[in-house]
Amino acid sequence: MNNTSNPSTGRITSVRGGIVDVRFEAGLPSIRSMLHAGPARNVKIEVLTQLDRHHVRGISLTPTEGIGRGTIVVDTGQPLKAPVGDAILSRMFDLFGNPIDRRGGVPGVEWRSVHQPPPPISRRTTRSETFETGIKVIDLLSPLERGGKAGLFGGAGVGKTVLLTEVIHNIVDRHDGVSIFCGIGERCREGEELYHDMSSAGVLKNMVMVFGQMNEPPGSRFRVGHAALTMAEYFRDDRHRDVLLLIDNIFRFIQAGAEISGMMGQMPSRLGYQPTIGTELAGLEERIASTGSAAITSIQAVYVPADDFTDPAAVHTFSHLSATIVLSRKRAGEGFYPAVDPLTSGSKMSGETVVGKRHYQLARDVRRVLAEYDELKDIIAMLGIEQLSEEDRKLVGRARRLERFLTQPFYTTERFSGMQGRMVSIRDTIDGCERILKDEFRDYPEQALYMIGTIDEARLKSRVDAGPAATAGSTGGSA
Repeated sequence: MNNTSNPSTGRITSVRGGIVDVRFEAGLPSIRSMLHAGPARNVKIEVLTQLDRHHVRGISLTPTEGIGRGTIVVDTGQPLKAPVGDAILSRMFDLFGNPIDRRGGVPGVEWRSVHQPPPPISRRTTRSETFETGIKVIDLLSPLERGGKAGLFGGAGVGKTVLLTEVIHNIVDRHDGVSIFCGIGERCREGEELYHDMSSAGVLKNMVMVFGQMNEPPGSRFRVGHAALTMAEYFRDDRHRDVLLLIDNIFRFIQAGAEISGMMGQMPSRLGYQPTIGTELAGLEERIASTGSAAITSIQAVYVPADDFTDPAAVHTFSHLSATIVLSRKRAGEGFYPAVDPLTSGSKMSGETVVGKRHYQLARDVRRVLAEYDELKDIIAMLGIEQLSEEDRKLVGRARRLERFLTQPFYTTERFSGMQGRMVSIRDTIDGCERILKDEFRDYPEQALYMIGTIDEARLKSRVDAGPAATAGSTGGSA
């Protein structure tokens, strides 16, 4: 049996939830070193701080059942590592690189530390390119950046995961690169469904999935994002392939850090968050970058507690993003799906020099019409639309048709909605919005533009649908 006189072994002095204190007689482990404890060495602890000459404090990345005071701990002398290599494609892993897809082991992989520095500024590229998703409202008003970071903001139940899954469906089969899905503190059901959906779509061969489930300790949820990024960096830097990194949910990363901070006894900051929230988030986000050889493009779901966008988690995340897609509970309640708020969503890629003059001008016109309609809603609610001027009534008609045209049936919800999914190019989206703004569809019922793909489908739908425009307009949202 090992004894504590060996520099690589120590004994546990206390266990408080996921926080473990260990005494070493000599040779203190370095920060971020992995310690193994328990009869089968199955309890994995990451060193967070050195308390004094003989004691270290760490966070357990696995449940702490089976260990207690006096349990022998082995210092591996190595940080947490993740598997990298072409062999990890089409597989699903946990934090420690163990496959969880019931397909056996993964031979021929290399193991790398999950703690990597971001690429230096000298290696980054400043070229701006858009990243088309096939979702009308996103491509028009909040275009994504190749090598950038986009956030899907919203409270519980407004469709963040559904929208993220639809983006995966639309992009993966056209994306000439690798896709990595990182589930941070999410439901195991969502991981299972995503795995089978991607498998049935035939795109799993260029995809990797990494999960730290919500029932796992906070240490596991805190580090799983770093493990996924290590895999992404391998394909970007070693294989020179573009990577699409999808994270669901970045708030759970911040939440796990807050749990660890509380257990470590750190003084909390505003609303109980950890005082190091900015540093921890930046350490993860800054590794997502575009270099001269390839790019990591990230789309991240961001849960907004109580729909409060001034929450520190949302505020700190905003500062790292090149595009923000805000999901509105009000629009979801009115039946507009995806429930993207066109007035609060935006992107730094919306400039005329990036998307072109036609796209830029049209996006401004669409926002202006929707903003003016938003201001008129109170008057309509109190006095009725008949009290508006003729020009304002025309504007309301354009805005309501635009709102409905920017809805879209999703492939990922076909089995629930009964409507076949649509993927629309940005050219078709711009064409449709232009024709609506020119009043070409003024005499069409509003319902004809609801949940369609291209604008030409409205003609066919108006022939098929029965009922006058007045009743048709009541579906898909109220004024």
